[in-house]
Amino acid sequence: MTALSARLPSERSLGLGLVVVGLALFGIVCGIGIAVGELEALVAALSVIACFAVLADYRIGAVLMLVMLPVNGSNLFPHSVFGFTGLNPLNLVLAATLFSYLMRGYEVKRFLPRPLVWLLIVPMIVAGVLGTQHIKDIYPEFYEMDVIHFTDNWGYLRDLLLKPLLMVLAALVVASAVARARRTENFLAPIIASIWLMSLIAIGYVIAAGVSLGSLALPSSRTFFSALGMHANDLGRLYAVAYALLLFTWGETKDVRLKSVLILTMGILTIALVLTFSRGAMVGWVVVNALFLLWKFNAKTIGLAALAGAVALLVMPGAIVSRMSMGLVGGADVNEFSAGRVDEIWLPLLPEVFKSPIWGNGLDSTMWANALWAEMMLPVTHPHNAYIQSVLDLGLLGTGLVLAYYWHVYRTARDLGSNAYLSPTMRGFYQGVVAGLLCFIITGFAGSSLRPTPEFAFLWIAIGMMYGQLARRPGTGGT
Repeated sequence: MTALSARLPSERSLGLGLVVVGLALFGIVCGIGIAVGELEALVAALSVIACFAVLADYRIGAVLMLVMLPVNGSNLFPHSVFGFTGLNPLNLVLAATLFSYLMRGYEVKRFLPRPLVWLLIVPMIVAGVLGTQHIKDIYPEFYEMDVIHFTDNWGYLRDLLLKPLLMVLAALVVASAVARARRTENFLAPIIASIWLMSLIAIGYVIAAGVSLGSLALPSSRTFFSALGMHANDLGRLYAVAYALLLFTWGETKDVRLKSVLILTMGILTIALVLTFSRGAMVGWVVVNALFLLWKFNAKTIGLAALAGAVALLVMPGAIVSRMSMGLVGGADVNEFSAGRVDEIWLPLLPEVFKSPIWGNGLDSTMWANALWAEMMLPVTHPHNAYIQSVLDLGLLGTGLVLAYYWHVYRTARDLGSNAYLSPTMRGFYQGVVAGLLCFIITGFAGSSLRPTPEFAFLWIAIGMMYGQLARRPGTGGT
């Protein structure tokens, strides 16, 4: 034993030396690669450096994913390296983080909360298997429009099942890091950084394009942000949930510096949300603020709300009023108000529900709906309603299980939001999770999905933090 102990320091020194030499050689190779391969080589080099850091401490990977996960849904984030699809920085860091986690002998069981597995993951897997039977039935125009990028079962499962589950996996990695962190409040910094990044992307894009607010408010401009890889409505929902997390954290925290950062972040985030002109996102934003007033009802809150409302009315552009009142002015028109969803999508899809009402037709079954082949509906891959999509894809049984999962999230986050063991900052954060979840449920009537999607990356980050908080001992919740 003594001899072994004596050898350990020298072995550690040798190992450290090899790491230093390896990093030096890697730096030389990266320099050559950057000179030859330019941007892709730079992305690869940064990804490998990040992986080395993650191997030293898997929690570094969790922090990196907090920043990368929301940006991953945009085209600005590299989705391949040297032409290899799926070989991107997020997946590389995620794989390295998992390896680093398992290498330390941590239990895999803690990675998989039972409600998550049985209420969400299993229904998705069943629907994915069912969907593989219909690849040949996909409406061919979608290939011509280049809106889908698979032609076989593997591609279908990769894009519609594996990618969403990778987001869940990333959230669970965050959970493990939170469970072992000294202070959970430290995870708010990368979340705020990611919010700033996503907000400035939209604002910068609008400024660079030089478009007016009036033009952005037009129905024909709904695809304006598509060059960024996300629809305006998707960006708006991303911002609305992030706003909920910030607002309630701001309302509870006693840290003056954090309050100042949060108020600035909420301001820039609100500007970005307004620029999307997403009515669903604006409704979600209003709902979040209404919940804040309802749950924090006092003279100070009412006074601040009245002041903010007065300022908003003074500076609100007419384009916003015009956008929000579309379909309501000059007589209510349900189809116009829903942007054609009722007559051109929802009603034609209704017969599809009865094909397999119990367990559904498979993930994204709208792609092979009879109404598409009969040209009775708009050529869309999504029914523009999260609940119709869920019933079509997962059936009544699967939809019930998924809704039960979100009820579990609601109750858990609500309990954490009033947990006396947590710091005021973290109690506020979990109150924001509840508000963000309700925003997610309400905005789902106009689009998105009940399954994990890029526009709800901040919600899944928060769910990961929630599971990590549950795994901590009482009295270690960020105090």
